[in-house]
This record gives sequence, C-alpha cells and structure tokens, in this order.
Amino acid sequence: MNLQFEEFPAQDGARIGIATLDAEQSLNALSLPMILALQDQLDSWASDEKVVCVMLRGNGAKAFCAGGDVRSLVDQCREHPGEVPPLAASFFAAEYRLDYSLHTFPKPLICWGHGYVLGGGMGLLQGASTRIVTPSSRLAMPEISIGLFPDVGASWFLSRLPGKLGLFLGLTGAHINAHDALDLDLADRFMLDEQQEDLIGGLQQLNWQEQTSVQLNSLLKALQHEALSQLPEAQWLPRRAQIDELLDVGNLPCAWTALSHLQHSDDAQLARAAKNLTHGCPLTAHLVWEQIQRARHMSLAEVLQMEYAISLNCCRHPEFSEGVRARLIDKDNTPHWHWQDVATIPLAVIDAHFSKAWEGRHPLADLSAY
Repeated sequence: MNLQFEEFPAQDGARIGIATLDAEQSLNALSLPMILALQDQLDSWASDEKVVCVMLRGNGAKAFCAGGDVRSLVDQCREHPGEVPPLAASFFAAEYRLDYSLHTFPKPLICWGHGYVLGGGMGLLQGASTRIVTPSSRLAMPEISIGLFPDVGASWFLSRLPGKLGLFLGLTGAHINAHDALDLDLADRFMLDEQQEDLIGGLQQLNWQEQTSVQLNSLLKALQHEALSQLPEAQWLPRRAQIDELLDVGNLPCAWTALSHLQHSDDAQLARAAKNLTHGCPLTAHLVWEQIQRARHMSLAEVLQMEYAISLNCCRHPEFSEGVRARLIDKDNTPHWHWQDVATIPLAVIDAHFSKAWEGRHPLADLSAY
C-alpha cells in the first residue's frame, strides 16, 4: 500500500496522527489503494477525540509527492480506447474526494511539502490548514507536458492567484520555489528540511486543552524564524507585471503566441517556461484557459465536480496516453499530439471535455448541490 500510519503521544493523553507516503522509488506517486487507505485513516482520525492534530508527509529526500500514478491509468486507457476506463472513474472520484476532505478536515492538518510537490501532490498540500515548504520544495502543475490538465482543485487555486500568474503556471508547468509559494499563498510556513523532527517534538509538547491555535502558531512561527535566512529568492512575483502584460489577450492562441516568443529571452526563467509550453500539449493549453475562466466564481466543490468531467474525457481522448508514453514510459520526449496546431483545435472538442461522462448522478454530487 506504500503508506505508514503512526500516532505519537502528546500532553494529557492526546495523540498526533502522522501519515507518511512511502513509495520513494516512484517519488510517492499516488495509487488508488493509497488514496483509499489515506481517506479511511483521515476519517478515523477526524472522529477520534484523542487525535488532536494530523501531519501528512512523504518519505525520501526527493519528493513529498510527484503526482498520481498516471502509468496505471494510461494502461487502462489503452485497453479501453475511446471510453472511460473503470480505473479512471474510480481513481479521480477517490482522489478528488480525498482533496475535499483535506480542505474541510476538522482538526489542525499540517502538510510537509519538501522536494517535488507536483500534480496530485499539490492537491494534498493545498488542502492542509498549515502548508509547509522547505529550501528543497519545487511546486508545479506540469500536466501541459503529458496531455492532461491541472486538476486536484487547481482550477480553484490557480484562478485565485494574483493577475495572470495562475494562467501562466497552468500553461507552462513552471516550478515555483518556497519563496514563490509563500508570495502566492500556496504555502503558509517555511522551514528547513531538517526541522521536521523539531516540529513533531513541539507538537507533542503543546497543551492541546486550551488556546490551541495560539500555541500552535507560536511553535510554527518560532521554527520559521530559525529558517528564514535560507529562504530562496522569489522567481515569479517580481515577474508578475511582465507576465500580466503578455497574457492580457483575448484567447488561448494569442496567449500561446505571446509566451512562445519568450523561448529565446535573456531571462532564463521565462525562456524555460516558454519552452515547456511550446513542447507541451496544445489541447491541454485550451483546457487550462477554459478551466480558469470557468472556475473564477465556483466553489471548491463545484471545481472538483467540473474537473472530474474533464479528467474522464481526457482519458477518452488520445493526448493523455500519448503524453505519458512520450514523457514517462518510452521517455523519447517526442509526443505526437493528435491536435498539433493550437489555432485549429475545434471548439466542439474543447467543450466536449467539460461534458458529462457518466451515467446518472454525479459521483461527487454530495460535495455540494450540483
């Protein structure tokens, strides 16, 4: 199952629940059994009066979580061409339900987001009440490279970033560091990678009977104070004005053209981001543009319901399978996209990705009135 669950003793009989993703070889990529087990454990801790706080972390130095187990999904897509594979319907429903559970968890929930925090890992981190990043943190929604789209609630959190930065990060899959994450409200605290044990020890020493929020804030603030001298330089907020100007356009083809011109920029960060886009999936770029437009006034529950439809439809179309083949299976990094020209993808194809792809009631209808 690649998960560890522990309970550490705290003051006056309280306990700290710690869930550890333990699939280091795959950078803690989430499989369906992992998602279901984590959901069950969180539900149990939520109802256990003795468990006063929960921490979510990942084993290994390289990553908290590098996303979902997309290889297994693509194997199923190939077995069910043009259809929604049963695994996809189950996987995305369970993953998005888990993400919603994190956002609405009734107790302090701390997520330690070190190393790579990509795709599904971002869904976990963004749901926590305290999102911790470290000098090694590299956060991104890199789905442009594999023909999927930024999901796990990304429509919600990207659409709420300053200016055009959410659109930019979705289109380019650009990595953001710890400073960026704090700047953009994608993280709450900065700590050193080696401070995790100090944090756990501090949680065990708190008095969880009274003024819990004050004590917890003091602990987090003190640990961050020790670490701040190693905060990396910000990358994206200083470039916001330029990005906002570039993406002040009327449609996705114009945005694609504007960013593509940065490939040979003297600014290495922008040039790298532009290359990610131009080597990425044109259909994904359209989905990013559309999902962020639609999500601006949606609730988190509505966003996850919308993303469920997009995900299932991505599994029915060829781009996702081809992107995963090129980037993760054969690793030739030469995807042959079905729709290669961003300017000629039919509107009907884009709209179809937002349409219902299941029978009867929405599988996530209970998250809100659908």
